[in-house]
Amino acid sequence: MHTDLRTTLASAGAPPNGDEGIAAPEYFEFDTMAPTEISPAGSRTWLVRGQNLVVAFSRLRAGDTLARTGQPHEYLLLLADPATDVWIQAGGEEAAVAGAAIVVVPPGDSVLAARADTTVVRAFDARTTDLADRCHNAASYAEPHPRVAPLEPWPDPVDGHRLRVYPVADHPRREGSFGRLFRTSTLMVNFGDPVQGPRDTNRMSPHHHDDFEQISLTLSGEYVHHIRTPWTPRLARWREDEHRAVGSPSVTVIPPPTVHTSQATGSGANHLIDLFSPPRADFSAKPGWVRNAEEYPAP
Repeated sequence: MHTDLRTTLASAGAPPNGDEGIAAPEYFEFDTMAPTEISPAGSRTWLVRGQNLVVAFSRLRAGDTLARTGQPHEYLLLLADPATDVWIQAGGEEAAVAGAAIVVVPPGDSVLAARADTTVVRAFDARTTDLADRCHNAASYAEPHPRVAPLEPWPDPVDGHRLRVYPVADHPRREGSFGRLFRTSTLMVNFGDPVQGPRDTNRMSPHHHDDFEQISLTLSGEYVHHIRTPWTPRLARWREDEHRAVGSPSVTVIPPPTVHTSQATGSGANHLIDLFSPPRADFSAKPGWVRNAEEYPAP
């Protein structure tokens, strides 16, 4: 029998019923949008954001690079392509990465070079303002969303900032553990595996978050995001349920406290990765769920 392990988390109760405005979901299908930037070599990058994090999705040409100079805070590299072949230099260290991996890049100067055409996802916290200000939906966050808790960084890594490479092959799915979770002091990623074919519609998992956004990144396949906005006392703020079909690559920003669930609908491989900022306390409280918890302590 299938069990959604999120049902073992501490209950957050019913969606709050206060009168603060609940943000609308946002959907970004990159192939239907102009890229934020195009490199001289033809690599294309799209930037979108939530309140506390920025997602940079890049289609990188062989031989091209992605660099950060004087980056004030660490960031994540999400390399989902099984054929990934990149070289990374940061913090006085170097690493060659072949295959899918999660990488934590330390503050300071860094560069990623592609040895073959590939896709690269970078996730930054929103203190990286030079990127946050250029996002397609920057105007959506001209004022903070009252339902989203502000970013309060968790403790720094116990052994200091350094380049950390976590190959997906070294972290197989575990019985009794939800997803494949990693965190930094400001970000958390659930790097799931691709699933084949449509989701069983008798096993949906509608749930809500009280005070944080979910950034759902589809890397392959097709999904329908089902999102319901709870009613507040103000009728004018009620919304129809949304059942939004998205392709890939795409990002969906799911605001709190909407009730939501995502349904894979593609006939082939469907791959979805979720990002959160700050790290989720409920996931972090489950022993063994966060793979690098010993490196990044909870508050």
